[in-house]
Amino acid sequence: MKKIKEPIVRDLSWLAFNERVLQEAKDPTVSVYERLRFLGIFSNNLDEFFRVRVATLNKMVRLGKAAKVHLEANPEGILRQIQQTVILQQNDFDNTYQQIIRELAQQQIFIKNEQQLSLQQEDFIRKYYTDKVSSQIVPLMIESIPQMPLLRDKSIYLACVLGNKGNRKLRRYALIEIPTKVLPRFIIIPSEEHTTDIILLEDIIRFNLGALFAPFGFDEFSGYIIKVTRDAELEADNDVQTSLIEKLEKQIKDRKKGKTTRFVFDRNLDLGLLDFLSKRLGLTKKDNLIPGGRIHNFKDFMDFPASVFSNLPTRPKPFTHPQLKQPLRIMQLLDHQDVMLHFPYHSFDSVIEFLREAAIDPFVQSIKITCYRLAKESKVVNALVNAVRNGKQVTVMLELRARFDEEANLTWKAILEEEGVKVILGVPDMKVHAKLCVIKRRETNNTKYYGFVSTGNLNESTAAYYGDHCLLTSNRSILADINKVFNCLEKPKVNLAELRTCKTLPVAPVTMRSYFMALIDKEIELAKKKKPASLIVKLNSLVDKPLVEKLQQAAIAGVEVNLIIRSICCLITQHKTYKKNIKAISIIDEYLEHARVFVFNNGGKPKVFISSADWMVRNLDHRVEAACPVTDPKLQKELIEILKIQLAGNIKTRILDNNQDNLYVASEENEPLIRSQEETYRYLFNKSNN
Repeated sequence: MKKIKEPIVRDLSWLAFNERVLQEAKDPTVSVYERLRFLGIFSNNLDEFFRVRVATLNKMVRLGKAAKVHLEANPEGILRQIQQTVILQQNDFDNTYQQIIRELAQQQIFIKNEQQLSLQQEDFIRKYYTDKVSSQIVPLMIESIPQMPLLRDKSIYLACVLGNKGNRKLRRYALIEIPTKVLPRFIIIPSEEHTTDIILLEDIIRFNLGALFAPFGFDEFSGYIIKVTRDAELEADNDVQTSLIEKLEKQIKDRKKGKTTRFVFDRNLDLGLLDFLSKRLGLTKKDNLIPGGRIHNFKDFMDFPASVFSNLPTRPKPFTHPQLKQPLRIMQLLDHQDVMLHFPYHSFDSVIEFLREAAIDPFVQSIKITCYRLAKESKVVNALVNAVRNGKQVTVMLELRARFDEEANLTWKAILEEEGVKVILGVPDMKVHAKLCVIKRRETNNTKYYGFVSTGNLNESTAAYYGDHCLLTSNRSILADINKVFNCLEKPKVNLAELRTCKTLPVAPVTMRSYFMALIDKEIELAKKKKPASLIVKLNSLVDKPLVEKLQQAAIAGVEVNLIIRSICCLITQHKTYKKNIKAISIIDEYLEHARVFVFNNGGKPKVFISSADWMVRNLDHRVEAACPVTDPKLQKELIEILKIQLAGNIKTRILDNNQDNLYVASEENEPLIRSQEETYRYLFNKSNN
């Protein structure tokens, strides 16, 4: 194969993805409320990027050639490009926010700062500060403290300069953590009729700096918001004598004091204070010092008060799959057919009903299920606990290492074990990311198995806005393989090589990559014989080098390659050696496209799979993952129709070209406008009512 230039750098591709999120915040066709939420999503994404990816690149720089792990080709250069890109995006972000502020004003909604208040509002804010805020803050006079206090990741701080007009030598610095964990960030304050005024918590504190510091001889006060982002990828203790739980607890504590990967500050920050903070925090220009606007931690805008809007758009409600409307015995239905759920269009309640049925059915003997990220008030857990109380054997593979959900999952472990659930913790140094369930039912000497495979987490909260698929089935070969996965994970000494005996499910880390490469090879052979050859791949991220190169081979051979990639795409999609450029799109819209789906034409007899796994090294080599064939012709057709709708979309759909310019797909003259998520809802709703 002719050499194709190096693939797109994953971290720069990820930044291009986050720019697509920012595009949604800039889109005037999106409601102002949703645009504020997209600003929050953009900010939250960027925080995690610095906690994880930038932290990893910094480690690569420090380790250099001595590292015995995979290194990016030029981590220093990538870090420079990241900083340049982030600063440009930050400027774009700030301009977008100012535009949204102007549009809020047109709706008579105003975000006021401490200098824009009426006398009535000032009185309200003094009282609010006295009653609710003052007891929650601890000002630190940082010049007087021998050791700089640890600045918490995910928190914001008001960095204050205090002075005295008559004594210029009396100049001090102070730091106040904004108590957003215990108080709302946005406070609605008294306002004139037909208007709504809102103030941020930090501005209430700014307004009251005099009340706080005047008794100490200061009469000049200024405050600037700062925040740090810390390394969240701290290595766990490798001591084999240390339990996974002890390692995780240590890692959670260590994460709170991880190395700073970004320092973000108000660009108007007093230069003397900036210099002081940089020195005390041990920061240099290489440590991603990012100047920004007056407000930080925009992730809180994901929870901007909806009550202030009179014309909020309403999302269409999820509806029950037509074949799963209650009252119904779901297992009885599955004896005759498989059922595919498509979230968030279909209601997740059907999954809960399935588990509840298993919990109550006197002939069900056991339930085994994987859990990765559970909802805060988990109905899944409630159903499993109910099953134990009804005498069932319940086994939960609980992945404690789901990033940033570790503490929650440690809590769930305690709750489940207290109720009598058998909790297994998986594989050392490897996450269990597969979304599997198997239910054993025995009646009159007849044992049957039921279960499901999902592309997304068993979380009823996120199922309301994550686009995922879930196959409910009694297929013996599928459930036999799911049983093998659980049998393997339940052994005291897990030997993942045993998963090679799975005959139906391609399973990572043993067979998944080679399985899909073989299917692409088959399409390549068909193309070489001038026969129809095509494939559709839908993923969150496409990074894995062997699979990227195999897709390039397919394009060179003339295979029609269609990609739907939400975030990272390292594949060069346009090249002179391709017989036809690869069609690669990204959909960013109201729902989060989360599903992984693969369709291979296979000589006119399609092979269709759903999976929990992206095509990334971490998924294919360092996680337990599963892909599941969809064999029912009707369900195959349904899934392919949904993918075709997405590929035909020309609203909210971007082209993934080599430059990652994020250009929108253009509609041809007289071509119908297709917003794929709306069209998918219509397609499934009409099927439900026919």
